[in-house]
Amino acid sequence: MVKKELPGRELNPGDRVRVDEDGLSVEGTAMKSEGSSLVIKLDNGYNIGISRERIKKITILGRAKQEREKKVEVKQRKDLPRIRILHTGGTIASRVDYRTGAVKAQYSPDEILKLFPELKQIARIESEQLLQLMSEDMEFSHYNVIARAVAKAFDEGVTGVILTHGTDTMHYTSAALSFMLPLKGPLILVGSQRSSDRPSSDAFFNLMSAVLFITRNPGFKGVAIAMHRSMNDDDCWVIPGLNARKMHTSRRDAFRPVNRMPLAIVNPIKRKVKIIPNEANPPEKLTLFRDVKVGLLKSHPHLLPEELNAYKGFDGLVIEATGLGHLPIHPTDRATEKHKEIFRLIKELSSKMPVAIASQTIYGRINMNVYSSGRELLDAGVLGNLTDMTPETAFIKMAWLLSNYPVEKVRELYGKNLVGEISGRSLPEEFLI
Repeated sequence: MVKKELPGRELNPGDRVRVDEDGLSVEGTAMKSEGSSLVIKLDNGYNIGISRERIKKITILGRAKQEREKKVEVKQRKDLPRIRILHTGGTIASRVDYRTGAVKAQYSPDEILKLFPELKQIARIESEQLLQLMSEDMEFSHYNVIARAVAKAFDEGVTGVILTHGTDTMHYTSAALSFMLPLKGPLILVGSQRSSDRPSSDAFFNLMSAVLFITRNPGFKGVAIAMHRSMNDDDCWVIPGLNARKMHTSRRDAFRPVNRMPLAIVNPIKRKVKIIPNEANPPEKLTLFRDVKVGLLKSHPHLLPEELNAYKGFDGLVIEATGLGHLPIHPTDRATEKHKEIFRLIKELSSKMPVAIASQTIYGRINMNVYSSGRELLDAGVLGNLTDMTPETAFIKMAWLLSNYPVEKVRELYGKNLVGEISGRSLPEEFLI
């Protein structure tokens, strides 16, 4: 076959086309396509990708109609509480054009209220786009952008702030903002596992729950996450920002409170808010992150010394230990001789930088006083004993401390409860609620 110039680039998403390739002819709607394949939506609703190299001929059967959306201005009541929604990306304020595959983000107050008209009954909505990125692309510098915008919103007199965020790293961001911001009111992070225009979307419930919590509990000065409590459209959690974790890849109830009770249970349909007493201890001044190098290493069977060697040039390290805070540091036979080198490297790293452990069990508290391996780690200068932070919060705390304090002060502060990240006691009812 003679190689041709890649066809199909003159197409516009939404064009009706017939595509002929070797022994196959396909009709459908051209979708937004990048790379080496042309994507066609078939009349049965399924998509098919066709290699551009194999295409013999493209016939345009009809051009897409360019539809102009009418701008609708939504009137809002000036006597209602002001809530500013800050957007960083994610699916919650987006809708998909299933004809073309294009995703349109909706960020203006009018667009938000067009998607969620019920909001205008309980709050005056303001809206601002800060970032447009997937949550896995978040960097420490993005936390600084968000923190400044939140502080500015409260300085301008809003009752509360909602931050829309991709769900994958939302619990990292909520932890970071908890350390950074001296809040004057509620800051609620909201995500969506499914886009706003899908019948199964969780966007409305999560966003409405955040708005209800803010308007019913304006005295709360802290960071929280509002997400589904179950797979059903009944209740949402409001979870402390330092104690939340995404526990499922796709379920709408992916987020759970860890080692704490939730702040509230909200029913957006009945507009009921059940507040659960919980301590909040916001910082006294705005602090930011620097471009520090902090590692997060997971201990596992057959851990290699080379894995620890990789962090020699870092500023700090958090190790996800097993159980109460255990690492493979005892040589017991020929296969475990390398454990002696692992312990030597931990001591070496700890002498040069703060090294802390958090438990990979997620729930529970580190206690290095129980077994000899834990006591040896304590003697080596490893931090984290008696803390109950998730590994993600421990990582964020280490990075925040290193951004704002000298190393010796970091060692002193890491094990102290600064903004509510370490609880005074563990309650049985906090496990797997």
